[in-house]
Amino acid sequence: HPAYFDPQSEKAYMKQPTVFKNKKSLIKKGTLAPRFFKNVGLGFRTPQDAKEGVYIDKKCPWAGNVSIRGKLLRGIVVSTKMKRTIVIRRDYLHYIKKYNRYEKRHKNVSAHCSPAFKLNEGDSVVIGQCRPLSKTVRFNVLQVVSEAAGGKKFSKF
Repeated sequence: HPAYFDPQSEKAYMKQPTVFKNKKSLIKKGTLAPRFFKNVGLGFRTPQDAKEGVYIDKKCPWAGNVSIRGKLLRGIVVSTKMKRTIVIRRDYLHYIKKYNRYEKRHKNVSAHCSPAFKLNEGDSVVIGQCRPLSKTVRFNVLQVVSEAAGGKKFSKF
C-alpha cells in the first residue's frame, strides 16, 4: 500500500504528537527527527519497522497511543481489504449435550494492523485487546505466528 512509504498521504499534516520536529540542532544538521516507539510488554518484541520506519499511526501499539490489556487471541487472517484493519477468523468447537458431540463454529474479529506488519490472507496472528479504536475494532495485531498456511479452513484439525 502506498500509504506505508509516505507518511504525508492524508490531507492533514501527519506527525507523532510526542516528537518535536523543529529543534534547532536537527534543522542545522539536516537529520531526521527522532522517532517515538515503546515496548508493549507481555513478551512481544518491537518490530524493526516500528523503530526505524517512517509511518505515522496513532493506533499502533508501538508508535501510537494504545496500550494492550485484557485478552490475547490467536486467529487466521480472512480479509485485508480495509485500510490498516484486518478480519481474523477464530474457530472453536461447541459441545451439544443431546448428541454427545461437538460442532464446528467460528467468530470473525476485526483488528487494527500496524503498518509494521505486511499481512496476507491465511496468515496466523496473535492479537491483543486494547481500548475501542472504532465501532468494531477492539484488538491490535501483536505478532505474526506463521505465514499463509491455507485459506478459510477449520484450523483445529
